[in-house]
Amino acid sequence: MKITDWAVIFVLIVAPIFWLNGQRVENLREVNRLETRYTAAMRTAVQDAAVALNRNELQQFESGYGSEKWMRADKEQALAALLRSLYLNFGVADDPVGQHALLGYIPAVVVMDYDGYFLYSADAERNTDTYAYHWSDKKNYTYSDVDGNSIALTLDRKVTAYDAAADRWVSGLQSEIKSEVSIPLLQSDEEFEAVRRATIVRLIEEDLARTIRLHNLLAEKRGVHYTFTLPVIPQEDWNNTLNDVGILVFLQGIPVRNLHYNNYAIGGGRLDRTPTILGAVDPSTGMKYFYRESCSKARELGYREEEIFSGEREAAGNGYYPLDCRTSGP
Repeated sequence: MKITDWAVIFVLIVAPIFWLNGQRVENLREVNRLETRYTAAMRTAVQDAAVALNRNELQQFESGYGSEKWMRADKEQALAALLRSLYLNFGVADDPVGQHALLGYIPAVVVMDYDGYFLYSADAERNTDTYAYHWSDKKNYTYSDVDGNSIALTLDRKVTAYDAAADRWVSGLQSEIKSEVSIPLLQSDEEFEAVRRATIVRLIEEDLARTIRLHNLLAEKRGVHYTFTLPVIPQEDWNNTLNDVGILVFLQGIPVRNLHYNNYAIGGGRLDRTPTILGAVDPSTGMKYFYRESCSKARELGYREEEIFSGEREAAGNGYYPLDCRTSGP
């Protein structure tokens, strides 16, 4: 055979291999592009939902002085913000059929409130083959031991505990009531904190596992053959979540070429409140100083408060000097 014949044979053998590799590379690029887009859409939606959690219309529902972590989580408003953002970013804002299909890829939404959590998921309608999404009743963070003691936990150290030995209920901070009860868990600050976090995580994960199993049954009836699972959430993510009221969302099974997109996102709902900066004048010298509202020294010196600023930079820009609250002089 001539060398040209061998060249033709080589091209016929190698060309399909290069073509397949090119297709595979292009497929991976497209998968990566879609996954990046979906992740950005999901995180944006969860951030929008987290912000909506603390939009309360009445003052008594805002974070109170009793606990910085207490607030009424507005789950309905958060869900509306979440879905609105997802529908917009997935291009189905004006497509009810597309919205319904996208909702089918969300096996669960969890809103973690101060003293319990709500779970939004699909449930079969009674005596029919259809299903609908509903919020569960609030499920409290509860712990019980073998001695019959029971503790209602929160996102901080406030508890409501039943002391089985004394047959009475006690409410307050764990560090304050531990001397009043015989409940072993409340006696150690470190052990209480560890068990509190572990209990909240366990309760939510067990409920999510049941919910996702039910979602698989409902999905199978709709002809969806993807198996939804509860992903392993790192302890670091859980720790950040248990610091404040928040929302946890799962998005699974969305086709991405020959693969499926699976992810979850967590958002915290508490607003970080910046301290108020006061601008005041020293009546004896006319000097202008700024300081935080908590500075007791300014009151002791009899400074005359003139203005309120949103930050220290703004106060300095208006001619005020920082007051050192740690010393006896300006």
